Amino acid sequence: MDEGVATTSISSLHHDIINTHLLTRLDGPTLASTSCASSQLHTLSNDENLWTNICLSTWPSTDDPRIRQFISNFPNGPRSFFSKSFPLLISHPDPPSQNLNPPSQTQELISAVDIHYQGKSIFSKVQEIETHSGWFRCSPFRIDLLDPKDVVPTSIVQKRDTRRDLFEELRLSWIIINPVGKQAANFSSWRPVSVQRHWLTNEVQVRFATILGVDQVTDVQCGIIVTFGGEMQVREVSLQVENMDGINLNGKDSLGILEKAIQSGERKKGRREEARERYEEYVTRMRERKEKKLRIERRLDALCVAIGVSILASFWMLVLLR
Repeated sequence: MDEGVATTSISSLHHDIINTHLLTRLDGPTLASTSCASSQLHTLSNDENLWTNICLSTWPSTDDPRIRQFISNFPNGPRSFFSKSFPLLISHPDPPSQNLNPPSQTQELISAVDIHYQGKSIFSKVQEIETHSGWFRCSPFRIDLLDPKDVVPTSIVQKRDTRRDLFEELRLSWIIINPVGKQAANFSSWRPVSVQRHWLTNEVQVRFATILGVDQVTDVQCGIIVTFGGEMQVREVSLQVENMDGINLNGKDSLGILEKAIQSGERKKGRREEARERYEEYVTRMRERKEKKLRIERRLDALCVAIGVSILASFWMLVLLR
């Protein structure tokens, strides 16, 4: 009975009133849920201008002409772009039989990056990188959004517990776009997974990370570093792909992993804390992997010493018995 009354009251409202005074006040996830309530709301919630404004309010970088052009060519427009770029990205490993890497057709990747503090934008940039040259494929993969001498002032004020403040208030989005495949995904954990102060420079380094599956036993970390200087100026915003030994992958390997994640990675709605939990689990496995390697190296060292001592003892035995 109540549902019927609610439906009637919504249906009695003019479309312009619903669009102007109700739907424009909703964020992306809420609007997507609202579209499931009735056929009328489903139709109204698919309005392209509505989703364009949501993309702009969520990611100021989407106002860039290159990004606007890409979204306009994206299958199903801004709503589909939002559904691909907003949720947490989880890339599962392929079965061994599917672990084939065909030659990449990607000529460039576009990064759309936004940093918010206390809900306000403090940094926004779009950057393209070419991916077809031999230099890119053989060199360590790294995207830097700022030159070494560049700094970006922010409204962040140094506090007694800066680390906790950044954990709670700083948010980052790093959307990587593949123009050839008309696909996009967000490679940020949104919330920081770690905040550390450098002991020498006193700079604050904030890490965001997404863990991507490569095969049945190996994952890699798509790590994003934001470095703040003494007056909380942004000095570095960079992205790298590292393996479980902490080694940066080259452009060719990184491109293959990113393409796979963009194309077939799961977009998961729900708890943002899951990204940090996955990162902490990854760090634990990295530590265990390192400790295992150290144990093996110690055993090999001990074996080499024992063999050396045995050879030396045998030599002197032969010398003394002659």
